Amino acid sequence: MSLEPIEPETALELYLADRENNVTEATIRSHRSRLGHFIRWCNNEEITNLNNLTGRKLHRYRLWRRDEGDLSPATEKTQMDTLRVFIRWVESIDGAPEDLHVKIRSPNLTGDDNVRDEMLEEERAEELLAYLRRYEYASRHHVVIALMWHTMIRVGAIHSLDVDDFDSEEKSLQVVHRPETDTPIKNSTDGERFIALSDKVCQLLIDWIEQRRPASVDEYDREPLITTSQGRAHTTTLRGDCYRYTWPCIRGEDCPHGRNIDDCPATEYERASECPSSESPHALRRGGITHSLQQDWPMKAVGDRANVSEQVLEMHYDQRTEKEKMEQRRDYLDRL
Repeated sequence: MSLEPIEPETALELYLADRENNVTEATIRSHRSRLGHFIRWCNNEEITNLNNLTGRKLHRYRLWRRDEGDLSPATEKTQMDTLRVFIRWVESIDGAPEDLHVKIRSPNLTGDDNVRDEMLEEERAEELLAYLRRYEYASRHHVVIALMWHTMIRVGAIHSLDVDDFDSEEKSLQVVHRPETDTPIKNSTDGERFIALSDKVCQLLIDWIEQRRPASVDEYDREPLITTSQGRAHTTTLRGDCYRYTWPCIRGEDCPHGRNIDDCPATEYERASECPSSESPHALRRGGITHSLQQDWPMKAVGDRANVSEQVLEMHYDQRTEKEKMEQRRDYLDRL
């Protein structure tokens, strides 16, 4: 096979352009992010032509990424599997040696390796929500975090909501898959559902809409529920709200990591995720799910509300200890 020279950055852009009509925007962003580390490594190693890649070089990348990123086995597997798909595509356009992708190795995960344990604990969640109620009531940050905690909703679903999806009389939200107007949701139509709201969350949304929501109508004549001065809040903005408002220092607490707040890079809005104590949207969602299970919600009810199968719920989201589960089952003994 005759190879044609190709630079790493060029290959990445061609790969993403080729895939963008077949996968979701979220997948494109994920692949760009994961493969961005590989591009950085190529630059560090002065690799300017993917024709020159070898199995040994790719193994060195794997070790570099593991050390540089302090990756969990699950994250390492995700990144190496994505790299394998990318290299296989580069081979298809004569940019890398044939069958090079089969030399890329990734971890074989055990059951425990594949479980994420990051979670916003109930105590921290209640402290955060109390702070927001007192100092930033009905702000965008307050609404986003309250929805993630109480409804266990995904960032993409929050992004998709319109004002009309909120029914104040029925005290509910309707999540709808609308790919034709640029707001698809995970699991497509299978992710569509109605979500009941508590009185407090319902009132919060009413106050947000009536008092603080920046008015906006998008290009499809839809009124987004969560907005900024620029229109519908992007998923990146929603994630940033989570990272920034789970900082300890945002609530005036001392830094648990001994950092000087004036010098800490994580105080910059776009770098909020660099704070070791900040939490991702996944952590809020997982914390809300675990809290509901601890309050004796049936597994099926939580799964339907969060749009997660019971199998996935138990494997990836249920953070109760085995003893907690036993004590909850104890309540059913009188029924035997």
